[in-house]
Amino acid sequence: MSDYAQEQEMEIEALQAILMDDIKEIDSSDSGLSTNNQCFQITLSPQDDDLDESIYTPVELALIFSHTEKYPDEPPLLNVKSLRGIKPEDLKILKEKLQREASENLGMAMVYTLVTSAKEWLCEKFGQDAQVEESEENDTAKDDIIIPHGEPVTVETFLAWRERFEAELALERAKLMPESALTVSKEKKLSGRQWFESGRAVAKGAVQVTEGSEGEDEEDIEFDDDFEDDEEEDMLDHYLAERSEVSSQSSSRK
Repeated sequence: MSDYAQEQEMEIEALQAILMDDIKEIDSSDSGLSTNNQCFQITLSPQDDDLDESIYTPVELALIFSHTEKYPDEPPLLNVKSLRGIKPEDLKILKEKLQREASENLGMAMVYTLVTSAKEWLCEKFGQDAQVEESEENDTAKDDIIIPHGEPVTVETFLAWRERFEAELALERAKLMPESALTVSKEKKLSGRQWFESGRAVAKGAVQVTEGSEGEDEEDIEFDDDFEDDEEEDMLDHYLAERSEVSSQSSSRK
């Protein structure tokens, strides 16, 4: 046995050990190659090797090769065939790619290198669409999952929230009331709620013009923002305290 024949036989044994069921010998008449030598077909797909083989793949490729007399000092005979979903123009591109790589790897056993290159080409060409589709399915599944968050609502927490909400609403209404509505007679004593809802507190700290100041220029008074915030908080606290007192009185009457 020549050195070429021995090296070729060793390569076939190595490929069979690595690829197992994915490599098989075929008749030369089915290979599409002009040779009477042994022909082999290797089945490839873009899916990862560690995935379940039962998973459907949209494309599948047959890489067919046969050793020449002086292989690996000359390139093998190569052919590619679509087993599922690969267009003829894509097959042509792949075959030319593999033939170039075979010429670059002369002098060494190269079939497994060509198999790896064809596998990478399949993943780049067809694997991305499958990954995007799988990602979209995963995103849809995530959208269907409702994750509860926050504290559970009880009667007590709801009532506390409602009191606070009503107080803030009343405060906003007081801000929006026209200035004429804020004027209240000194002789009329307001309840805490009336005082709050009327916006009476905004008049607190206002400067009144005395009788002796007639004829003098009035000075514009600017109020500090912190002062206004404190006033709003005081009004809110007053309102909540009054609501709490009314609730207590109502409970005691019952």
